[in-house]
Amino acid sequence: MDRDALTRTDRVPHGGTNDRSVVDFSANTNPESPAGVTPVYDAARAAARRYPSDGYAEFRTAAGEYLDCDSQQVVPTAGALAGIRLVCAIAVDPGDRVLLPEPSFGEYAREVRLQGGTPEFVPHDTIFEADPTGYALAIVCTPNNPTGELPGRCEREAFAARCRSADTPLLVDEAFLDFTDASSLGSQSGVIVARSLTKVFGLPGLRAGFLVATDEWREALETARPAWGLATPAAAVGAHCLECTDFLDRTRERVASERDRMADRLGSRFTVHPSDAPFLLVDVSSADDVGVDALLETAREAGYAIRDARTFRTLESHVRIAVRRPAENDGLLEALDV
Repeated sequence: MDRDALTRTDRVPHGGTNDRSVVDFSANTNPESPAGVTPVYDAARAAARRYPSDGYAEFRTAAGEYLDCDSQQVVPTAGALAGIRLVCAIAVDPGDRVLLPEPSFGEYAREVRLQGGTPEFVPHDTIFEADPTGYALAIVCTPNNPTGELPGRCEREAFAARCRSADTPLLVDEAFLDFTDASSLGSQSGVIVARSLTKVFGLPGLRAGFLVATDEWREALETARPAWGLATPAAAVGAHCLECTDFLDRTRERVASERDRMADRLGSRFTVHPSDAPFLLVDVSSADDVGVDALLETAREAGYAIRDARTFRTLESHVRIAVRRPAENDGLLEALDV
């Protein structure tokens, strides 16, 4: 980490609220979790009186089977963000340029800056057409946060191939890919995939995730990762959740159905971006009678929190709304008068 960068790098605003009196549509996490999490957590909490086994064999096996990859390609991390920092720490030196989409998850640029690198932004809808030559690292988010689109497999693979030809490592954040039936880019040479278990399984405070990498990148990440970096309860619950395929199927069905229904209702008043993710990006500028601040306040007064998307680069009149359970979605839509 570049110590000089610490004085000129700010923290990044996020969704999520600690106010239990409101329904949280500002964070893109599943409102439901798989059955059986509590007894698994309780058993692991008792085992946490000892250090975890640093090999994480059970967790790696579950993750490998989940993504159909070699378990030795799995690098356990305390959430996807810990993995993103680990990749940036290895790939980015002071003065390096890193290719990023905009708007997208603000932590990418922050992590690059903390290493002394320079983020160079490309519009999110053209980044897969960008030339990765000369960059220390390229980062993409699939589906992209906050816009929600997921490029097709061919487009993603073509960009990965161009990165390999340019000798530019590619970090693919697949934190929301679990909400789709699309396949991962994991196990491709030169590609590092970051996965979050806390989004789709509704356990953001657990801090569980992993990276998938091959060849010299796998070796580098395995060497550099912190010892005991994944807590015993997180590893146990994570392994359990990764085996809950029926839960995933039900979640994907609900999210797809509710997302389409919410987009139709919201589209009667606002401009809604097409989304493959468990959230919708909404441009309120098409409604003459309301702005972002007023909409945030209207939602809050009715007991709902939605995300002020103006904190993302290039977005000036947008909110982001998560997809939750049908009754909760109905309540928010009614409060927003759509």
